[in-house]
Amino acid sequence: MSALSRFLEKNGRPLLAILALLTLAGGAFAQWSGAASLSAQFWFAGGSVVLAVLLVEIVRSLLQRQFGLDVVAALSMSAALAFNEPLAANIVALMYAGGQQLENFAEGRARREMTALLGRVARTAMCYCGDRLEEVPIERLVPGDRVLIRRGEVIPVDGVLAAPAADIDMSALTGESMPVRFFEGDQVPSGCVGCGAAFDLITTLPAAESTYAGIVRLVKSAQESKAPMVRLADRYALWFLMATVIIAGAAWWLTGDRLRALSVLVVATPCPLILAVPVAIISGMSRAASIGVLIKSGGALETLARVRTAILDKTGTMTTGRAGVIDIRTVNGVEASEMLRLAASLDQASNHASAESLVAAAKARGLALSKPTDVTETPGSGIAGTVDGRRLVVGGSNFVKEHSRTGDPYDLGESIPPGSAVVAVSMDGAVAGIILLSDQVRGDALETIAAFRDADVSRFVLASGDRADVVRAVGTRLGIDTAHGDLAPNDKVDIVVRERERAPVMMIGDGVNDAPALAAADVGVAMGARGAAASSEAADVVLLVDDLGPLAIAVSLARRARMIALQSVAVGIGLSFVAMGFAAFGYLPPVEGAILQEVIDVAVILNALRALARP
Repeated sequence: MSALSRFLEKNGRPLLAILALLTLAGGAFAQWSGAASLSAQFWFAGGSVVLAVLLVEIVRSLLQRQFGLDVVAALSMSAALAFNEPLAANIVALMYAGGQQLENFAEGRARREMTALLGRVARTAMCYCGDRLEEVPIERLVPGDRVLIRRGEVIPVDGVLAAPAADIDMSALTGESMPVRFFEGDQVPSGCVGCGAAFDLITTLPAAESTYAGIVRLVKSAQESKAPMVRLADRYALWFLMATVIIAGAAWWLTGDRLRALSVLVVATPCPLILAVPVAIISGMSRAASIGVLIKSGGALETLARVRTAILDKTGTMTTGRAGVIDIRTVNGVEASEMLRLAASLDQASNHASAESLVAAAKARGLALSKPTDVTETPGSGIAGTVDGRRLVVGGSNFVKEHSRTGDPYDLGESIPPGSAVVAVSMDGAVAGIILLSDQVRGDALETIAAFRDADVSRFVLASGDRADVVRAVGTRLGIDTAHGDLAPNDKVDIVVRERERAPVMMIGDGVNDAPALAAADVGVAMGARGAAASSEAADVVLLVDDLGPLAIAVSLARRARMIALQSVAVGIGLSFVAMGFAAFGYLPPVEGAILQEVIDVAVILNALRALARP
């Protein structure tokens, strides 16, 4: 593509609007100066140039099998020039070219949050190469590379923090305005910004597979999508054109006044159909993106607006997905905090899930962990070693009992909550106590369910592969209508299919095993964008934050955007037909009709932009 072609592609519409404005002003000045013939030439030139460009665009669209209501504008300009009404032609030309600019502004305003996401992609990174730093393209980074993240820099790839602590701005992903503190060993997603001291990051994924790369792919897909309501508006456009031509032809045939036909064509504004709907839909998608909810397409937003049933996975969705300490039971006067500290110190040498939970719980309570020695581990059973001079055994009840001279962990096992895991602890050959671990219900789960109900989601189903008794207990606590446990992935699909017979269904999950159910639902929602994870790829909506609260807001946003789109079409088309009626009866001359047309267009687009506001 030549430089001239690129320039015209980028600046053609603004130049066309400026040309129409200059010819209109030049003709007005000539008319004021008494040069009536010169003024007509100015107006004729302005209308002719814009009409020529418009005709080229119409032909190009027809060759691509696309039909638009720009035909109405072409008809009105052609009729004005043919009927020797160059002023009306120039005004319509200005309204058309100005409308294109208004469309660009409105869609740009509507896409601002999604465009901001695309604009934050890192291109290079400061990578340690031996004993020196080198700036390299992010495509060259591989897992295990050590990179330096300086203050204000975008994190280029997913990685593990290799510094004691770091303050990170996650607003691009989550909408959270306050920086989040990460600690050594924490997973740090790409796309965030370091807002404190510089720190090192050990990369865990290539750039193409990192969190932010996945988000960028989803954003581009969303921007290119076309909502069903927009396609429906395209079909209505043909009927609108036919009605316009019939009214204009009838006015001319019944009265013999061709200017009435011209007036009808001039006030036949297509903006409520061709602009209001996509602007409202994109506004809703953009507003949702600003709070951390990425809706992949306009169709997904429309369907989200109709959802009445939510099917929820348990682990990682309604619960944290990480076991936490819910109780510590000790014997022989052992202090609970000291037993936890010693057990967690020993468990630093293990990579078992329960060991990680104990270490995390001890650190969260501010307990100082010691270095374990003489460690031996029996995979799947337990671990033994020495901490601060004391011989410890930590693991399952049977394992600890077998490695203890006195005491029995089972003596402490009364009234254990369903779904809890038991970690027994022995000190110097004597059973010291047990620690109960359980996947924790999210602290905001009840508030989230209430927020969904406020957004007119009336039925909730809990579906999980976890034990049925555990699932029922969580469901009862949250006020869920129905809870199902012990489910395989195909069982979740069956539940989705049954629930869809009642009402439109939203399925929310976070694991690969949820992907089939997400794809089967009317709207699939994945918890967290983790690169090319199957659940995110199968979902229609991706939460960029590990929190369900924004999703409830997004449902309300979707309903509001859909309502505003329908409202804009109904009011805008209604006003257009009223204006065409006045024009057909001779009460609205062509010039005044062109001005009224633009007033209707602006009002409809401004109304559609209300979808950017939070409900």
